[in-house]
Amino acid sequence: MAPLLNIKDLRLTIGGVPVLNGIDLAIEPGEIRALVGESGSGKSMTALSVMKLLPNGARAGGQIRFNGTDILAASETEMCRLRGDDIGMVFQEPMTALNPMKTIGEQVAEGIRLHTGASRAVAEERTRAILDRVGLPVAKFPLGRYPHELSGGQRQRVVIAIACALKPKLLIADEPTTALDVVLQAQILQLLQDLVRDEKMGLLLISHDLAVVADVADSVTILRHGEVMDRGETTQILTEQAHPYTRQLAQASMHVPDRSRPRIAQDDGPLLSVRNVARIYPGTRTGLLARSEPTIAVDDVSFELEPGQSMALVGRSGCGKSTLARMVLALDKPTHGDIALSGRRIDNLGEAALRPARRHMQVVFQDPYGSFNPRHKAGRLVAEPLFLFDTPLSQSETRERIDTALERVGIAPKDRDKYPHEFSGGQRQRLAIARAIITEPKLVVADEPVSALDVSIRAQILDLFADLNGRLGIAYLFITHDLAVARAITDSVMVMADGRIVERGRTDEVLRHPQSDAGRALVDASPDLHRSLARRIGEQG
Repeated sequence: MAPLLNIKDLRLTIGGVPVLNGIDLAIEPGEIRALVGESGSGKSMTALSVMKLLPNGARAGGQIRFNGTDILAASETEMCRLRGDDIGMVFQEPMTALNPMKTIGEQVAEGIRLHTGASRAVAEERTRAILDRVGLPVAKFPLGRYPHELSGGQRQRVVIAIACALKPKLLIADEPTTALDVVLQAQILQLLQDLVRDEKMGLLLISHDLAVVADVADSVTILRHGEVMDRGETTQILTEQAHPYTRQLAQASMHVPDRSRPRIAQDDGPLLSVRNVARIYPGTRTGLLARSEPTIAVDDVSFELEPGQSMALVGRSGCGKSTLARMVLALDKPTHGDIALSGRRIDNLGEAALRPARRHMQVVFQDPYGSFNPRHKAGRLVAEPLFLFDTPLSQSETRERIDTALERVGIAPKDRDKYPHEFSGGQRQRLAIARAIITEPKLVVADEPVSALDVSIRAQILDLFADLNGRLGIAYLFITHDLAVARAITDSVMVMADGRIVERGRTDEVLRHPQSDAGRALVDASPDLHRSLARRIGEQG
């Protein structure tokens, strides 16, 4: 019996540049095949070749057969019938896949009406059924809601509902859980597994996370530079790690930075002191004199961070982590409580008085590209925080600061004249770190700084954070949902749930034996390559 999807010797060039070189891949009905590799390995281009959604200038050769159809020879009319009907696709970022101007009900029903010619009433009934199937029952999530009214995990469920509304034979999921916290990630992966089992569809799961792959995939194909390096049954491939590149990816996914460097001596007393901080947002107006109940985003939080200490703040999406970080950075004021940096309160200061404090605390965001002006060169972007100095620096002093910051993060000073789009994702994150350390701050708040990076680049960035901590004595507050990151880079951890700190302690102790319900939920849901392989071997044995 022929496979549902059968790719043979797929070759692809874009503008004459080779992108894929002889890809072979097959998926049977009811099979989950993972497509794994670093950024630029050709994973997404393989998926787009199957959908025949390639960019201008692309030339594909070889063979892609789906359920008897020759994809590369199919007309656009034929592909329009296949897309959404027989082949569904789930993208990494749901907000880019959803129309913010249309309700979730409209967006799910749209494909049903287009492909089946169903009436509005029939399409709405099928929409209700598929949303209920993906965990969004209409009683709690009305069809009239807009995407911005849903959480990240709920929006991803809507995208899966759209992709699966017509019960496709093949579903392609391109990094569908990268931006989600570990509990939501586990729920979405379980949902995909259930859909594959119940509908007997094939699933091509694109991922850079071997722990996720080990947990859910039946088979795996590993790409590098557009070529297949390794392939086979998941447990065998990831247990034996016979291919050097497979072994390299596995080691990177479990990478622990060297943090043995002696730290620079610091002044006595805590660097950061947060005492009884709360942030309460007033309810929305429901009438002339009436408001809904206020939202307590952060509720009576207290902690201290010592000079040179690295602390993780972990918790599920919506628990209050980012709100707390904004108050630490003096970007938002607490409703109650106080925040001090190096013994001086900063929560009650105006912008002018905050300038000295801002020099000593900087931030690294999850998506550096979104925080860079694409029209400015790297040198100017890195130099932005220098305006915080009381005395303006000369041109030569500014150039020296820029070059030093770039060298510290492993970027050549000559690259200061490049634009952000000329750097890779990992290099852009290095630029973001260079910008954060150019003022030689005492504290860096890192908000999910490696969640969007593949495992090898993530390992390099974590090494860089650890190195800067050792050489410069920078203290870190890491906001993350990735417990592997917390375990690798931090001394202590705080677990946050519903706006409160529910558990705290040394990172290894808390993550090994969590005492709170929230901590146990995070640890249980966190992907772990060794644990997943041990479970699979036990089930097979």
